[in-house]
Amino acid sequence: MAASTDLSLVTQVAVFHNKRAFDQLVRKYQSPVRRFFLNQTLGDTQLSDDLAQDTFIKAYTHITSFKGMSGFSTWLFRIAYNVFYDYKRAQHITDDIDVSAAAHRSASTTDGSLRLDLYEALNILRPDERTCITLQLIDGLSIDKIVEITGITQNTVKSHLARGKQKLATYLKANGYDGK
Repeated sequence: MAASTDLSLVTQVAVFHNKRAFDQLVRKYQSPVRRFFLNQTLGDTQLSDDLAQDTFIKAYTHITSFKGMSGFSTWLFRIAYNVFYDYKRAQHITDDIDVSAAAHRSASTTDGSLRLDLYEALNILRPDERTCITLQLIDGLSIDKIVEITGITQNTVKSHLARGKQKLATYLKANGYDGK
């Protein structure tokens, strides 16, 4: 039902330039897209908002290229993925940035319970691992959807997920989380 609603809205935007229809798509997908960027930027709300806005502008200006071969959300997340990596390339950010400092920061405790910062934990992951992990574990997407969004092969997505999960498990254990 949701897919047919999305397709109907996309058609209204593409054929009739109905901005209200596009507003409905924005309202529906604004939070998931923003959450995706928050996870990728490790909590930078201003940057996440800017990247989300860029995503929706690109989606609006390229709406006629949506062919319905996948769900609208998959198409939109593919745009978001590309917007993020275009931003990274423009900033000359590389994978060899030292993120190990975040892994060595100690987590604070309150009343005996461990408080871990999600973004600090995600910071130990390489960017491709972080993307795959957040799309699967936070956004609940299947491996096939992650492949469609990222353009990464299925085996590589599986490798990123396995390595990312192992790194997160090691980080959590090192910071006092015992899984109970």
